[in-house]
Amino acid sequence: MNGASREALAAARESLDALTDNTSVDVAKLAEELAAVTALLDREVSLRRVLTDPAQAGEAKAELARRLLSGQVGGETVDLISGMVRSRWSRSRDLVDAAEELAATADLTVAQRAGALDDVEDELFRFGRIVESSTELRSALTDKSAPASAKGELLRSLLGGKANPVTERLVVRLVTQPRGRSLEAGLDSLSKLAAARRNRMVAVVTSAVPLSDQHKQRLGAALARIYGREMHLNLDVDPEVLGGISVRVGDEVVNGTIAERLEEASRRIAG
Repeated sequence: MNGASREALAAARESLDALTDNTSVDVAKLAEELAAVTALLDREVSLRRVLTDPAQAGEAKAELARRLLSGQVGGETVDLISGMVRSRWSRSRDLVDAAEELAATADLTVAQRAGALDDVEDELFRFGRIVESSTELRSALTDKSAPASAKGELLRSLLGGKANPVTERLVVRLVTQPRGRSLEAGLDSLSKLAAARRNRMVAVVTSAVPLSDQHKQRLGAALARIYGREMHLNLDVDPEVLGGISVRVGDEVVNGTIAERLEEASRRIAG
Protein backbone atom coordinates (compact mmCIF):
# COMPACT_ATOMS: atom_id res chain seq x y z
CA MET A 1 0.00 0.00 0.00
CA ASN A 2 1.08 3.56 -0.67
CA GLY A 3 0.40 7.00 0.72
CA ALA A 4 -2.98 7.42 2.34
CA SER A 5 -3.71 3.69 2.45
CA ARG A 6 -0.53 2.99 4.39
CA GLU A 7 -1.51 5.57 7.01
CA ALA A 8 -5.06 4.23 7.16
CA LEU A 9 -3.81 0.67 7.65
CA ALA A 10 -1.47 1.78 10.44
CA ALA A 11 -4.40 3.44 12.22
CA ALA A 12 -6.55 0.31 11.76
CA ARG A 13 -3.80 -1.86 13.23
CA GLU A 14 -3.63 0.39 16.28
CA SER A 15 -7.41 0.15 16.72
CA LEU A 16 -7.25 -3.64 16.47
CA ASP A 17 -4.43 -3.80 19.01
CA ALA A 18 -6.49 -1.69 21.41
CA LEU A 19 -9.43 -4.08 21.02
CA THR A 20 -7.42 -7.28 21.39
CA ASP A 21 -5.62 -5.92 24.46
CA ASN A 22 -9.03 -5.99 26.16
CA THR A 23 -9.38 -9.49 27.59
CA SER A 24 -13.19 -9.18 27.56
CA VAL A 25 -13.23 -9.09 23.74
CA ASP A 26 -13.91 -12.41 21.98
CA VAL A 27 -11.01 -12.19 19.54
CA ALA A 28 -11.88 -15.40 17.69
CA LYS A 29 -15.37 -14.04 17.00
CA LEU A 30 -13.85 -10.71 15.94
CA ALA A 31 -11.59 -12.54 13.45
CA GLU A 32 -14.55 -14.46 12.02
CA GLU A 33 -16.62 -11.31 11.61
CA LEU A 34 -13.78 -9.37 10.01
CA ALA A 35 -13.34 -12.23 7.54
CA ALA A 36 -17.07 -12.03 6.73
CA VAL A 37 -16.80 -8.27 6.13
CA THR A 38 -13.77 -8.89 3.92
CA ALA A 39 -15.79 -11.31 1.79
CA LEU A 40 -18.65 -8.79 1.56
CA LEU A 41 -16.39 -5.93 0.46
CA ASP A 42 -14.55 -8.16 -2.00
CA ARG A 43 -17.82 -9.26 -3.55
CA GLU A 44 -19.61 -5.87 -3.58
CA VAL A 45 -17.35 -3.65 -5.65
CA SER A 46 -19.79 -0.73 -5.75
CA LEU A 47 -20.12 -0.77 -1.96
CA ARG A 48 -16.42 -0.59 -1.29
CA ARG A 49 -16.09 2.23 -3.81
CA VAL A 50 -18.73 4.22 -1.93
CA LEU A 51 -17.02 3.50 1.39
CA THR A 52 -13.67 4.73 0.06
CA ASP A 53 -14.93 7.65 -2.04
CA PRO A 54 -12.72 10.62 -1.09
CA ALA A 55 -15.49 13.01 -2.14
CA GLN A 56 -17.74 11.71 0.66
CA ALA A 57 -17.41 12.87 4.28
CA GLY A 58 -15.78 10.36 6.58
CA GLU A 59 -18.63 10.42 9.09
CA ALA A 60 -21.19 9.82 6.35
CA LYS A 61 -19.27 6.73 5.23
CA ALA A 62 -18.94 5.54 8.83
CA GLU A 63 -22.70 5.92 9.34
CA LEU A 64 -23.38 3.90 6.17
CA ALA A 65 -21.08 1.14 7.43
CA ARG A 66 -22.85 1.13 10.80
CA ARG A 67 -26.29 0.86 9.16
CA LEU A 68 -25.15 -2.03 6.94
CA LEU A 69 -23.32 -4.01 9.61
CA SER A 70 -25.29 -3.40 12.80
CA GLY A 71 -27.14 -6.56 13.75
CA GLN A 72 -25.00 -8.60 11.35
CA VAL A 73 -21.75 -8.48 13.33
CA GLY A 74 -20.77 -7.46 16.86
CA GLY A 75 -20.28 -3.92 18.08
CA GLU A 76 -16.47 -4.19 18.13
CA THR A 77 -16.42 -5.14 14.45
CA VAL A 78 -18.86 -2.36 13.54
CA ASP A 79 -16.72 0.19 15.37
CA LEU A 80 -13.52 -1.07 13.77
CA ILE A 81 -14.88 -1.00 10.21
CA SER A 82 -16.58 2.36 10.77
CA GLY A 83 -13.25 3.80 11.88
CA MET A 84 -11.52 2.35 8.83
CA VAL A 85 -13.92 3.91 6.34
CA ARG A 86 -13.47 7.31 7.97
CA SER A 87 -9.85 7.15 6.81
CA ARG A 88 -8.72 8.01 3.30
CA TRP A 89 -7.69 5.08 1.06
CA SER A 90 -5.63 5.35 -2.12
CA ARG A 91 -7.57 2.51 -3.76
CA SER A 92 -10.88 0.90 -2.82
CA ARG A 93 -9.26 -2.54 -2.90
CA ASP A 94 -6.83 -1.46 -0.18
CA LEU A 95 -9.75 -1.34 2.27
CA VAL A 96 -10.48 -5.02 1.54
CA ASP A 97 -6.82 -5.99 1.89
CA ALA A 98 -6.69 -4.19 5.23
CA ALA A 99 -9.83 -5.90 6.56
CA GLU A 100 -8.41 -9.26 5.51
CA GLU A 101 -5.12 -8.54 7.28
CA LEU A 102 -6.93 -7.55 10.46
CA ALA A 103 -8.96 -10.78 10.37
CA ALA A 104 -5.78 -12.86 10.09
CA THR A 105 -4.05 -10.80 12.77
CA ALA A 106 -6.96 -11.29 15.14
CA ASP A 107 -6.78 -15.06 14.64
CA LEU A 108 -3.02 -14.99 15.24
CA THR A 109 -3.68 -13.05 18.43
CA VAL A 110 -5.88 -15.95 19.58
CA ALA A 111 -2.92 -18.28 19.06
CA GLN A 112 -0.57 -15.88 20.82
CA ARG A 113 -2.84 -15.65 23.85
CA ALA A 114 -2.85 -19.45 24.03
CA GLY A 115 0.94 -19.66 23.72
CA ALA A 116 0.58 -21.44 20.38
CA LEU A 117 1.89 -18.82 17.96
CA ASP A 118 5.10 -20.74 17.30
CA ASP A 119 3.06 -23.86 16.48
CA VAL A 120 0.90 -21.92 14.03
CA GLU A 121 3.98 -20.43 12.32
CA ASP A 122 5.52 -23.87 11.92
CA GLU A 123 2.28 -25.45 10.71
CA LEU A 124 1.78 -22.78 8.05
CA PHE A 125 5.31 -23.39 6.82
CA ARG A 126 4.90 -27.19 6.83
CA PHE A 127 1.59 -26.98 5.01
CA GLY A 128 3.25 -24.87 2.33
CA ARG A 129 5.94 -27.52 1.91
CA ILE A 130 3.31 -30.27 1.65
CA VAL A 131 1.45 -28.35 -1.06
CA GLU A 132 4.72 -27.67 -2.88
CA SER A 133 5.58 -31.38 -2.95
CA SER A 134 2.13 -32.59 -4.05
CA THR A 135 0.97 -31.49 -7.50
CA GLU A 136 -2.31 -33.34 -7.02
CA LEU A 137 -3.12 -31.57 -3.74
CA ARG A 138 -2.17 -28.16 -5.08
CA SER A 139 -4.36 -28.69 -8.15
CA ALA A 140 -7.31 -29.68 -5.97
CA LEU A 141 -6.93 -26.62 -3.75
CA THR A 142 -6.46 -24.13 -6.59
CA ASP A 143 -8.99 -25.53 -9.08
CA LYS A 144 -11.18 -22.56 -9.96
CA SER A 145 -14.01 -24.83 -11.11
CA ALA A 146 -14.20 -26.66 -7.76
CA PRO A 147 -16.66 -25.25 -5.20
CA ALA A 148 -15.20 -23.54 -2.17
CA SER A 149 -17.17 -25.84 0.12
CA ALA A 150 -15.43 -28.90 -1.33
CA LYS A 151 -12.01 -27.32 -0.83
CA GLY A 152 -12.91 -26.44 2.74
CA GLU A 153 -13.99 -30.00 3.48
CA LEU A 154 -10.78 -31.36 1.97
CA LEU A 155 -8.70 -29.06 4.16
CA ARG A 156 -10.65 -29.92 7.28
CA SER A 157 -10.09 -33.61 6.60
CA LEU A 158 -6.36 -32.95 6.23
CA LEU A 159 -5.88 -30.53 9.12
CA GLY A 160 -8.71 -31.23 11.53
CA GLY A 161 -7.31 -32.59 14.80
CA LYS A 162 -3.77 -32.47 13.41
CA ALA A 163 -3.12 -28.73 13.33
CA ASN A 164 -3.97 -25.84 15.63
CA PRO A 165 -7.54 -24.59 15.03
CA VAL A 166 -6.11 -21.15 14.14
CA THR A 167 -3.93 -22.70 11.43
CA GLU A 168 -6.94 -24.55 10.07
CA ARG A 169 -9.08 -21.40 9.97
CA LEU A 170 -6.37 -19.35 8.28
CA VAL A 171 -5.66 -21.96 5.61
CA VAL A 172 -9.33 -22.68 4.90
CA ARG A 173 -10.01 -18.96 4.53
CA LEU A 174 -7.01 -18.51 2.23
CA VAL A 175 -7.97 -21.39 -0.04
CA THR A 176 -11.70 -20.69 -0.20
CA GLN A 177 -11.24 -16.92 -0.62
CA PRO A 178 -7.95 -16.55 -2.56
CA ARG A 179 -8.81 -13.10 -3.93
CA GLY A 180 -6.55 -13.54 -6.94
CA ARG A 181 -3.42 -14.58 -5.04
CA SER A 182 -1.44 -17.74 -5.47
CA LEU A 183 -1.62 -20.21 -2.60
CA GLU A 184 2.12 -19.82 -2.01
CA ALA A 185 1.92 -16.02 -1.82
CA GLY A 186 -0.97 -16.22 0.63
CA LEU A 187 0.85 -18.64 2.93
CA ASP A 188 3.96 -16.48 2.81
CA SER A 189 1.92 -13.41 3.82
CA LEU A 190 0.40 -15.30 6.74
CA SER A 191 3.84 -16.43 7.91
CA LYS A 192 5.07 -12.85 7.86
CA LEU A 193 2.04 -11.67 9.82
CA ALA A 194 2.66 -14.37 12.41
CA ALA A 195 6.29 -13.31 12.75
CA ALA A 196 5.25 -9.67 13.05
CA ARG A 197 3.20 -10.52 16.15
CA ARG A 198 6.54 -10.86 17.95
CA ASN A 199 8.30 -8.13 15.98
CA ARG A 200 10.56 -10.67 14.36
CA MET A 201 11.55 -11.76 10.87
CA VAL A 202 11.28 -15.15 9.19
CA ALA A 203 14.29 -17.02 7.83
CA VAL A 204 13.68 -20.10 5.66
CA VAL A 205 16.60 -22.46 6.27
CA THR A 206 17.21 -25.45 4.02
CA SER A 207 19.82 -28.03 5.00
CA ALA A 208 20.84 -31.52 3.89
CA VAL A 209 20.21 -32.95 7.37
CA PRO A 210 18.22 -31.71 10.38
CA LEU A 211 20.05 -29.03 12.36
CA SER A 212 20.85 -29.70 16.00
CA ASP A 213 19.39 -27.43 18.69
CA GLN A 214 22.85 -25.91 19.15
CA HIS A 215 23.19 -25.13 15.45
CA LYS A 216 19.69 -23.62 15.36
CA GLN A 217 20.47 -21.36 18.31
CA ARG A 218 23.80 -20.24 16.80
CA LEU A 219 22.23 -19.58 13.40
CA GLY A 220 19.29 -17.68 14.90
CA ALA A 221 21.65 -15.53 16.99
CA ALA A 222 23.89 -14.80 13.99
CA LEU A 223 20.95 -13.78 11.78
CA ALA A 224 19.52 -11.61 14.57
CA ARG A 225 22.84 -9.75 14.77
CA ILE A 226 22.93 -9.27 10.99
CA TYR A 227 19.33 -8.05 10.59
CA GLY A 228 18.87 -6.40 13.98
CA ARG A 229 15.65 -8.33 14.64
CA GLU A 230 14.75 -11.56 16.37
CA MET A 231 14.46 -14.39 13.85
CA HIS A 232 11.97 -17.22 13.54
CA LEU A 233 13.58 -20.14 11.69
CA ASN A 234 11.44 -22.19 9.32
CA LEU A 235 13.50 -25.33 8.86
CA ASP A 236 13.38 -27.57 5.82
CA VAL A 237 15.46 -30.65 4.99
CA ASP A 238 16.42 -31.35 1.38
CA PRO A 239 19.07 -34.05 0.75
CA GLU A 240 19.68 -32.60 -2.71
CA VAL A 241 21.54 -29.62 -1.24
CA LEU A 242 24.32 -32.15 -0.38
CA GLY A 243 25.74 -30.13 2.50
CA GLY A 244 25.82 -26.73 4.13
CA ILE A 245 22.70 -24.59 4.41
CA SER A 246 20.66 -22.16 2.35
CA VAL A 247 19.01 -19.24 4.15
CA ARG A 248 16.29 -16.98 2.70
CA VAL A 249 15.21 -13.84 4.54
CA GLY A 250 12.58 -12.00 2.52
CA ASP A 251 13.96 -11.64 -1.01
CA GLU A 252 17.56 -12.12 0.11
CA VAL A 253 19.12 -15.57 -0.27
CA VAL A 254 22.40 -16.68 1.31
CA ASN A 255 23.37 -19.96 -0.27
CA GLY A 256 26.21 -21.94 1.28
CA THR A 257 25.34 -25.40 0.01
CA ILE A 258 27.74 -27.80 -1.67
CA ALA A 259 25.30 -28.14 -4.57
CA GLU A 260 25.43 -24.39 -5.18
CA ARG A 261 29.23 -24.38 -5.07
CA LEU A 262 29.36 -27.28 -7.54
CA GLU A 263 27.01 -25.45 -9.88
CA GLU A 264 29.17 -22.33 -9.65
CA ALA A 265 32.29 -24.36 -10.40
CA SER A 266 30.58 -25.93 -13.42
CA ARG A 267 29.57 -22.52 -14.72
CA ARG A 268 33.13 -21.28 -14.40
CA ILE A 269 34.53 -24.33 -16.24
CA ALA A 270 31.94 -24.00 -18.98
CA GLY A 271 32.70 -20.29 -19.28
